[in-house]
Amino acid sequence: MTTASPFIPGLELARAFYKEAVRPILATTFPHLVHSAGLIGTGSEVLGFDTAMSADHNWGPRVTLFLQAADQARLAADIDAALADALPPTFRGYSTHFVTAADEAGTVWMAAAAEGGPIRHRVHVMVLADFLRDYTGADLPLPPTLLDWLLIPEQKLASLARGGVFHDGLGQLAPLQAHLAYYPEEVWRYLMAAQWQRIGQEEAFVGRAGIVGDETGSAIIAARLVQDLMRLCFLQEQQYAPYAKWFGSGFARLAAAGVLGAVMPAILQAQTWRERERHLCQAYTIVARRHNDLGITPPLPTAASPFHDRPFLVIHGERFADALRETITDARVRALPPIGKVEQFVESTDVLSAGVKCRQLAPLYID
Repeated sequence: MTTASPFIPGLELARAFYKEAVRPILATTFPHLVHSAGLIGTGSEVLGFDTAMSADHNWGPRVTLFLQAADQARLAADIDAALADALPPTFRGYSTHFVTAADEAGTVWMAAAAEGGPIRHRVHVMVLADFLRDYTGADLPLPPTLLDWLLIPEQKLASLARGGVFHDGLGQLAPLQAHLAYYPEEVWRYLMAAQWQRIGQEEAFVGRAGIVGDETGSAIIAARLVQDLMRLCFLQEQQYAPYAKWFGSGFARLAAAGVLGAVMPAILQAQTWRERERHLCQAYTIVARRHNDLGITPPLPTAASPFHDRPFLVIHGERFADALRETITDARVRALPPIGKVEQFVESTDVLSAGVKCRQLAPLYID
């Protein structure tokens, strides 16, 4: 693998690769081709989370070209061949040639091309509708349907809405990103209600496990609550949460990180359930105040208080959930079960990474 120094973020590399290497070839060989180009979908670089380590696989100079269906069927093979013949073997110090290991399907690496041989490049020629169907498991009309919002994981929504658009000759990518910018208002409220409900369902268990001497169990529950509070912060700031690998990195970009940045590690590092509970109460208060600052429900208590007559302090997440649900006026959203969207109740990578499998959960929302 030929590498550059210093590291070039993949999205920046892809944008330059399209403008300086790919587009000039298209302009010469296919001067009348109407297309769009960008970097959306999979890849840490799409959301700007890549580092130099990312360059070891599935990373490098790449771009997706989107064509009308008739042009894709007629020209895709010719475009692929023209680029294979005319692309430079390296771009900004990175190889444009990729190889695949026989025992690792779907994984590619940058490698030196044979001298004078064609470039096995990563310029994919696709129809946007086909790309979206494969990536999300849905036809994804614009605007999306209610089920689309609930069954397309946030990682996928984020990578479509925040990915790079380098050229939009078809006029398709800009509307896509505009429609997917964030959830509709009532869906947003529903998802926050579901998140508060998750918190309300487990917050007392930190003490309940700890009081019988199960500090390990208490710590696990506290860690789950930290994750739930962080996800709630993404919702409050109307930002999509990335998947597990970049969840903490994404959280660090939020305004909430400035006020919760020291509290969350304290929860995770606590050695006793009482210490855990004390730090959790700090986090509850901060997040509850942030909820009140949104002004979308009547103000709710921001201090933790006893869980019924037991010696555990909680924020009573169900109060926030109930208050949010009361503000929802769309009958379809009001009728939804209180489970939220797919990643609020599913953690399996095999499900969340496969759009078709996510769609199979649709019956959960149908009464």
